[in-house]
Amino acid sequence: MVTDKHYAALDQVLELAVLINDDMTRSLAQDGLTVSRTHLLWELRRRGPVTQRDLADALKVSARTVTGLVDGLEATGFVSRQPHPTDRRATLVTFTERGVRTVEEMERGQQEFARLLFGEMTQERLDCFSGALDEILTRLRAASQTYDPRGGDQ
Repeated sequence: MVTDKHYAALDQVLELAVLINDDMTRSLAQDGLTVSRTHLLWELRRRGPVTQRDLADALKVSARTVTGLVDGLEATGFVSRQPHPTDRRATLVTFTERGVRTVEEMERGQQEFARLLFGEMTQERLDCFSGALDEILTRLRAASQTYDPRGGDQ
């Protein structure tokens, strides 16, 4: 049974999502980035120099979409394309110095944001909050795997 408290909690989650999205969009725009381009930078940071095909797979987008993202990031000086050392047909996407500096600044920003959100929270409350989020994310991930955008469930 869904109660008023359930709806109030959902309202809080939705407000949190909007606030975080607005903050992130504003912050990224200062560096000339979008959420999609930043997602690519995070994957590149995690994987190291990588092919566009591998980036497309990691981002779950088409090769054409990744080409557009890499083109934009290359034009603004965040990444470069380099020849693959063992496959003449492939190129590797790598960070430029600007890209490395930007991702390192974003990591510092995340640390500051985490401190702002959770720094004064007791360990017990943080554990409880984190556990509740794990439950919610598990449900959402399971639901998204069975959702068919064409109508109905799979």
